[in-house]
Amino acid sequence: MSIGELACTYASLILYDDGIPITAEKIAAVVNAGNLRIEPYWPSLFAKLAEKRDIGDLIFNAGSGCAAAPAAVAAPAAGAAAPAASAAVEEKKKEEPKEESDDDMGFSLFD
Repeated sequence: MSIGELACTYASLILYDDGIPITAEKIAAVVNAGNLRIEPYWPSLFAKLAEKRDIGDLIFNAGSGCAAAPAAVAAPAAGAAAPAASAAVEEKKKEEPKEESDDDMGFSLFD
């Protein structure tokens, strides 16, 4: 990854975090405020990406892979089914089998 890509990535994240619209001019301003010199085409490329894709979706789905994307899209469409699904996940967590110890079997190594 080049310095230009990295600088524009961080600038886009800063703008997104502050709720500022991500434009090429604003990305360039953030990069210039950091005293970085990058190729002039990088801010416009990142601004075009921000127009086409939601930065929040990119952040939340960064490491999820392809299989999780349909599940993330289907969850809001489910509406009222989402709370029931989360309750089922919580119950699964509670039902994890406990490890057996020597005390549970009625004997111990040091008896």
